[in-house]
Amino acid sequence: MARTLNNCPAPAKLNLFLHVIGRRADGYHLLQTAFQLLDRGDMLHFTVRTDGEIRRTTEVPGIPEHEDLITRAARLLQSATGTSLGADIGIDKLLPMGGGLGGGSSDAATTLIALNHLWQTGLDRRALMKLGVRLGADVPFFIFGTNAFAEGIGEELTPLHTPKLWYIVIEPGIVSPTAAIFSDPELTRDTKAVRITDFPEATNQFGKNDLQVVATKLFPPIDEALQWLRQYGDARMTGSGACVFCAFSQEHEADEVLQAVRKTGLSSWKAWKAQAIEHHPLSHLLGQE
Repeated sequence: MARTLNNCPAPAKLNLFLHVIGRRADGYHLLQTAFQLLDRGDMLHFTVRTDGEIRRTTEVPGIPEHEDLITRAARLLQSATGTSLGADIGIDKLLPMGGGLGGGSSDAATTLIALNHLWQTGLDRRALMKLGVRLGADVPFFIFGTNAFAEGIGEELTPLHTPKLWYIVIEPGIVSPTAAIFSDPELTRDTKAVRITDFPEATNQFGKNDLQVVATKLFPPIDEALQWLRQYGDARMTGSGACVFCAFSQEHEADEVLQAVRKTGLSSWKAWKAQAIEHHPLSHLLGQE
């Protein structure tokens, strides 16, 4: 059995649109969204332990080890499968917390996929997705392995073809707490449901992000970044924020905007370029289903 698995990507995601169409009796919001994987993300490293201990070997500011979705995912897989093995887990953290890019959820998904392989616990994709939803609504998407149209609380997934675009993402330098956005009394929850066939393959200019109105009111830096980026196209917020993005068909167009961001002199902003990808980089570890 392989004892280590290094350089395991945990890619970022964008919500190309995000509609809140209702609310369940238990308080969870009913959503429709299009998830897009990017070729930028965190990088995780795994080494098997025979003593059953789970250890995070990298300090992550603001996230105690026992609360980290990485260690929680590892312990959940341990518990579900009864394995006696453990792991040392390191992470090169690139994605911001509270950015709407799915960083923590992607880290958890990569942990489940990688340790299921290393520990030879034998769970298939569906079983891992069922575990993943216990950690967060976005986790199943990253295990699903391809871009997707999502419904329910985000766990009902249908494969979605998306164009191979380039994206500029701006991190406006703040954290946007998901709970604060969803609990705001001004959040509308009655957007008309759409069908996957309504989503055009040729463009991402579809729908809107229902959370954006609330987030920009609560956190003006998000609105400032959006207004600036709208000079160049259909800029939107991803997830519950705080990151905003804009799509470009050509890499040189994205490069020009990236240079323009840097010329603003706003030290609170961090901007970067990423390309859309079709499949999760670790999808092959779960085989074809």
